Amino acid sequence: MQKIGILNSSIAKVLADMGHTDQLVIGDCGLPVPQGTPKIDLALRLGEPKFIDVVREVAKYMIIQKIYVAPETETENPEQWKALHEVFPEDQVEWAVLDSHEALKKMENGAKAVIRTGENTPFSNVVLESGCII
Repeated sequence: MQKIGILNSSIAKVLADMGHTDQLVIGDCGLPVPQGTPKIDLALRLGEPKFIDVVREVAKYMIIQKIYVAPETETENPEQWKALHEVFPEDQVEWAVLDSHEALKKMENGAKAVIRTGENTPFSNVVLESGCII
């Protein structure tokens, strides 16, 4: 039995399978997941686990070269926007602000998986793009 790292076997497997430029989505409890895209649902109850806690933990074990966020996150959920900047400083990770939340949802189609959290604040969603380990 694994004793450190991400203990959720589905998340651990997705991270192990990631290649350079592969994408992983982490979202709130209401983010729709397209049919055919693997969904890892972590929601326990409204608000738990928190979006940013899941993002922080995944970021510890994934090389991330770029993140994609919807512009609505900045305007409609500035607390989450600030928290994302704390996890992904712009001088260390490339930020891509998309045209809309709809554009972010379209990116789910090519993602390795979508992790849904229990977060219930609006626009708590991010696409993480894998970097290269070498």
